[in-house]
Amino acid sequence: MRAVFPAVLAVLVVAVLAPVPATAGPAPASAPAAAWTAPLPGELTVTRPFEAPAHAYGPGHRGADLGGAPGTPVLAAGDGVVVFAGMVAGRPVVSIDHADGLRTTYEPVDPAVGAGQQVARGSPIGTLVAGHAGCPVEACLHWGLRRGETYLDPLRLLAVQVRLLPLRGP
Repeated sequence: MRAVFPAVLAVLVVAVLAPVPATAGPAPASAPAAAWTAPLPGELTVTRPFEAPAHAYGPGHRGADLGGAPGTPVLAAGDGVVVFAGMVAGRPVVSIDHADGLRTTYEPVDPAVGAGQQVARGSPIGTLVAGHAGCPVEACLHWGLRRGETYLDPLRLLAVQVRLLPLRGP
């Protein structure tokens, strides 16, 4: 029994800590986590998390806001093709299509790329600018993820490391 307990505990910890889908759809990506990187360098600060809408026109937050500083390089989260780089409703936006029907969006970003351009994971696509409404810090990147018309939590693209601690005592 003592030999089985650590294995059972490990399975339970992984099950509890595993990310839960934010929508009732398929998982965001079938690609391995190593295929994705954070869109800002350094440690991420989430200032507002993804909140799935109850229905297509319902309230929610269709992305994650990440704290940063104006002028910080914004990086492509994965390999893909830029499908849009320009203004939407007065805000500069970059959208990238990836494998598996995924599209990531980044705003407000002063683009350094143009539509049709291939980008590699981790390559700069522009710089973060101030002006994201509701941002509690100097500047925030709104990072979005969609598969078709379904919004997904972009933070699920990033690897989550689970570290188990050794059992102590008898």
